Amino acid sequence: MYKSSLALAVAVGVFAQAAGAAGFVEDSKLSLSSRTMYFNNDNRVSHATGTAERPDQRESGQGFKLDYISGFTPGTVGFGVDAQALWGIHLDGGEGYHKTGFFPDDGKGAAAQWARFGANAKARVSKTEVHFGSALAPNLPILVSNDGRLLPQTFEGGTIQSKEIDNLTVNAGQLTHAMGRASSNRTGLSVSGATADSNKFRFGGLDYKLTPDLTLQYYYSNLEDFYKQHFLGATHVFKIADDQSFKTDLRYFDSSSDGKNGSGGGYNFDNNKGYAKHTGEVDNKTWSAMFTYTLGGHALMVGHQRVSDDGGFVWLNQGSVTTDNGDSEGAGGSSFYLFTDSMINQFARAGENTTFGQYSYDFAGLGVPGLKASLAYLHGDDVRNKSGNGTYSEWERDARIDYTIQQGTLKGLGFSLRQGVYRGKNGDTSEYTKDTDQARFIVNYTYAFM
Repeated sequence: MYKSSLALAVAVGVFAQAAGAAGFVEDSKLSLSSRTMYFNNDNRVSHATGTAERPDQRESGQGFKLDYISGFTPGTVGFGVDAQALWGIHLDGGEGYHKTGFFPDDGKGAAAQWARFGANAKARVSKTEVHFGSALAPNLPILVSNDGRLLPQTFEGGTIQSKEIDNLTVNAGQLTHAMGRASSNRTGLSVSGATADSNKFRFGGLDYKLTPDLTLQYYYSNLEDFYKQHFLGATHVFKIADDQSFKTDLRYFDSSSDGKNGSGGGYNFDNNKGYAKHTGEVDNKTWSAMFTYTLGGHALMVGHQRVSDDGGFVWLNQGSVTTDNGDSEGAGGSSFYLFTDSMINQFARAGENTTFGQYSYDFAGLGVPGLKASLAYLHGDDVRNKSGNGTYSEWERDARIDYTIQQGTLKGLGFSLRQGVYRGKNGDTSEYTKDTDQARFIVNYTYAFM
């Protein structure tokens, strides 16, 4: 499907054969991952209309992901290739309970199945690696690849990571397209509510381990014609005892408009369907502070987040933009690097002050290794109405329990049950604060062939 990536993959494979199999083959990994998922999204009564948009969204599906990760050929410059094949199958739900996003849409309802293939060529010199292709999955403060449904979101472009200097990791790259978690096709890169897209997302950043317990971060990113974003972060872990610690996690984003943003023509940001001081323009500062106390299997996290008054927080690939073949179904679904990116809501609109907390417990201390549970609560105040007159509040409660079999024939088989409740209290323009109950049941298993 992606000719440039496939050509590079073939070229690297031929080179590897010519250079010798040592390293390239010996360090290769091949695995097949299976994910079965049931998704239930219950849209409760809308504050705006007094009725439910749709009583239910119930869908279930089966996803398969085949990953091949090669080693590197011997020599000063080592070459390799990574490849990924993805296949999603619709199991149940029916047209009456189907919405876009979980599955691609064939015009009558959920498509019976969809698939895609991606590959990356890679090279390594000393402690520096370069990756180029269509199966990139960055996990950085300025870009988080989403894996919240059957299949993961991936990106096309090139990245470089260098660890030549002790305790310093340098990341940089340029991305041109995204492949949605429920799509066989690629899209341009965009932001919430935009009808135009960009094919140039550039980023660079540093992670510096100042001490064994303190990590400092700085990242810069630019989505051409949409936004520029600076990120500062600091993470510190204070070890109190062998089974006791206190973690501090501080994050700050400063986002501003770039190029055509705010000038019309589809390059506008809809501010997460909320208020904007300058309509269509990116203009935001967001900070968050999280503190986690861990004692044995117990972990208690509390924190606060503040979104500036002029506009909502912005991140890459929000919403569904048009794919290369004109299809927009299944292209949406994205994540960002803040705790408030929760199960249902984001708590990222202009003026929002969010206080949040989470308690989690690892049952290994009670003799049940592999069993974990958590309960989180978020409450946002001072959210500016879209009209700019008045504010409202909203809250969400998320609970989950996870269990992974630790031994025997089914070792590695994992189960996850998640349940979320969202409620908004907007007396003005609450068409974008729909009360929602959501449940997910997920079964994961990965088999390593080599």
